[in-house]
Amino acid sequence: MSEDADRATVAVRAAEAGAAVAAAAFRQGIDVETKDGKTDVVTQADRDTQRRVIEVVEESFADDTVVGEEGEARKEVPDDGPAWVVDPIDGTNNFVRNIRVWATSVAATRDGEPVASANVLPACGDVYTADADGAYLNGTSVSVSDVSDPERATVVPTFWWDFDHREEYAAATRAIVERFGDLRRFGSAQVTLSMVASGSLEGTITNEQTNPWDTIAGVHMIRQAGGTVTDLHGNRWRHDSTGLVASNGAVHDDVLEAARAIEGLDD
Repeated sequence: MSEDADRATVAVRAAEAGAAVAAAAFRQGIDVETKDGKTDVVTQADRDTQRRVIEVVEESFADDTVVGEEGEARKEVPDDGPAWVVDPIDGTNNFVRNIRVWATSVAATRDGEPVASANVLPACGDVYTADADGAYLNGTSVSVSDVSDPERATVVPTFWWDFDHREEYAAATRAIVERFGDLRRFGSAQVTLSMVASGSLEGTITNEQTNPWDTIAGVHMIRQAGGTVTDLHGNRWRHDSTGLVASNGAVHDDVLEAARAIEGLDD
C-alpha cells in the first residue's frame, strides 16, 4: 500500500473516531461558548473531538503537521511536506441547535494539495470519503451530477456572511435565485461540498477567502468525483484562494457568474 493510500485509511479512521466523540455529546444539553462573534460558537465537544482526531492521526503519522480549527493548533496549511487538516465539528451552529447536519472532517495534504479526505456525518449515518482513485458515499463510488441546464440546478451559498457583509449575503442569494432552479443552505460547508461531490447539488459559492478546515476535504471529494473547483477568477482553487466556486462542471460557467455577481465583478 502506498503512503497516500495509508493516509486515506487513517483519514477515515480518525474522522470516525472523532465523530464518535462528537456524537456522544450531540443533543445532550452541552454548554455553548462564543469565539469571535455571536454566531461563532464552540463547545467542549469541538475541543474533545479535535483532540481525538489528532490522537488517531499521530498513531500513524506522528511527525506530520496538523492544522485544526480549535485551540492552539496551526491555522495555515504548509506548502511543503505532509499535513493534516481537521474540523472537529463542521456545522457547530447546527450541532448546538440539535440539527443533524454536521460533520467531522479530516483531510491529508502533501505540499499544500489534498491527497485524501473524509467527512463523517454520524447523526445522518453518512460517510463521504475520497482517495487517489475516486470519491465515495458509504463505500460506494459517487460522481457529480450530470445536470447541465441551470434551470434544473440547485446551488448553495456556502458560508454565512457576518453582519457587516449582509449585502453580500443578499447578493449571493439573489444571484442564485435569478440563475438556477433552486437554492439551499445547510449550515456546514463540508456537508455542502460533499453533496456536490455525490451529485445531490450542482454547485456552491462564496466570494470570501475560506478556512482550510472548512473546505479542503470537500474540495478533494468534488475533484475526485469529476467536478470543478475554482476561485472567483476561474483559476484552480487552492487553500489560500479568494472565493470558492464549486460545481459539477457542466454548469460551472453559470455558477462562476453567480459568484462573481456577489461583488459586482461582472458589471
